[in-house]
Amino acid sequence: MKTVKDVMSALPVSVSKTASFREIVARLRECRVSAFPVVDADGTVIGVVSEADLLVKEAMADEPNVVWGLLAGIVHHAARGKAGGVTAADLMTSPAVTIGPDETVEHAARLMYDRKIKRLPVVDPAGRPIGIISRTDVLAVFDRTDAEIRAGTRSS
Repeated sequence: MKTVKDVMSALPVSVSKTASFREIVARLRECRVSAFPVVDADGTVIGVVSEADLLVKEAMADEPNVVWGLLAGIVHHAARGKAGGVTAADLMTSPAVTIGPDETVEHAARLMYDRKIKRLPVVDPAGRPIGIISRTDVLAVFDRTDAEIRAGTRSS
């Protein structure tokens, strides 16, 4: 059975919790990624900041200060909070959902599906990022020939 370390992207780029909105946007474009793990002063993953988190800030920047309906207020409460954010700590989704490198790809897929997330920071025992696994990485397990799949099931 494949493990997370078999399919993850190693050495993920992360941002400090104090990184500004502009810094994050510039790094996303520079690194051509859609999200970063956010780390504290010790280098421990504390959240993830994604394009979606950043879009909330821009999309809601000019929202009029109106009385929201009960349902809309509940749904958009976190988004309104992020709209005023200026640092990664303000904008990130937390706590971070992380995974260890020796976990199975199946477990990673289940976490992504259950939590409705697109990527998982892969962390060492101290919680420091060592990789990232995306939905595409998980699906790469199925990018094998029939012979490879048969050989894998025979050896299991």
